Amino acid sequence: MDTTTQYVNWFRSSSPYIHNHRGRTFVIYIGGETVEHASFSNLVHDIALLNSLGVRLVLVQGARPQIERQLQAMNLVSHCEQGWRVTGSDCLRGVEQAVGQLRLHTESLLSRGLVNTPMAGAALRVVSGNFVVAKPYGIRNGIDFGHTGEVRRIEADAINQQLQLGHIVLLSPMGFSLTGENFNCRAEDIATATAIALKADKIIFFMDAVGVRDHNHDLLAQLNLHQAERILQHDGNDAITKLHLQSALHACKNGVRRAHLISHNTDGALLLELFTRDGGGTLVTSERYEGLREATINDVGGILELIAPLEADGTLVRRSREQLELEIRQFSVIERDGMIIACAALYPYEGKVAELACLAVHENYRKQGRGEELLLHLENLCRNRDLEKLFILTTRTTHWFLERGFVEVSIDALPVERRTLYNMQRNSKVFCKTL
Repeated sequence: MDTTTQYVNWFRSSSPYIHNHRGRTFVIYIGGETVEHASFSNLVHDIALLNSLGVRLVLVQGARPQIERQLQAMNLVSHCEQGWRVTGSDCLRGVEQAVGQLRLHTESLLSRGLVNTPMAGAALRVVSGNFVVAKPYGIRNGIDFGHTGEVRRIEADAINQQLQLGHIVLLSPMGFSLTGENFNCRAEDIATATAIALKADKIIFFMDAVGVRDHNHDLLAQLNLHQAERILQHDGNDAITKLHLQSALHACKNGVRRAHLISHNTDGALLLELFTRDGGGTLVTSERYEGLREATINDVGGILELIAPLEADGTLVRRSREQLELEIRQFSVIERDGMIIACAALYPYEGKVAELACLAVHENYRKQGRGEELLLHLENLCRNRDLEKLFILTTRTTHWFLERGFVEVSIDALPVERRTLYNMQRNSKVFCKTL
């Protein structure tokens, strides 16, 4: 495809997400490492784009490297215990300076609106404030963590008031106690607590890694809660990735619909994750993102769209909408994030046999095992119904079925009822499998 066609196709495929994200609340965690990355300016432009599309945004900034440098410049020594920074009274001033400078830097980037830049005329309003109520982390195993704090409460009503006005809310890794003290908190904890308090639709974590990997170092595109818990029990991911995965799991267990872990090393990772079906990182969700199920009447349009290219090139026999509506109970589908990406039908006949028909997989998801998943599902349905043989008529995919235990048979092996419907012009081959 030429560039224009690719652009048009991408824009059309992203339109359901543009519609779905409007008015939704997203909490985005941006670590101090992300702020210093070369692509941060582009990320700011992408955040401005989300705001212009009606997404309600809360940005939570981490500041680990900035705090380290500021403390070194002040000849102050700070150390971490049990994954938490010990923030003494002498270090608190350095933490406040680093966090304040970082907040001003980010606000200035979000305020740029030069002509011929992606943010021209954006007119963003960024609001910071005392939205995080904290308490001392206290003394743990004999260690006094000083002005290190943990989240006590998020002022959700105050944040929602700003979001309702179309403002972007920017939260720093600082919390304020009811006694007027400042506390250095973990930004991941603030992001998670904020997402839960706001009942956010998404929480997004930026990090160095491209996503979560399994023990074979393969990227995991999506995880349910059980899978995420298992991954946390095994090595294979760095400490920051594990921390973000743990935060994502906690958020999803407490009402946040979806959590995304993406890399600041990928330019445009935020847009890829939010406006394409397959994303660019790891999705953690308590919802079923992809699943195989029996078809319903509401799936007719999706199935017709899926099989249309295969009907056009002669791979499948044409089916009218009326025919498909009548036969929809024979179909099983695989749905991915609201889109039908694979389907197949099972037609039983007398003599304990059934026909597998209309097996189709979307071109973007072929060679990934979904056709085989449907085949195994229909074979299990046959066994549950005491059917002993499964046959298929095909003109293009003979080897695929041979590799999965089917053998070629003559037309005479078809049930009489099906034999009378055989299309001599298509000259399909018949394959059968004993279950």
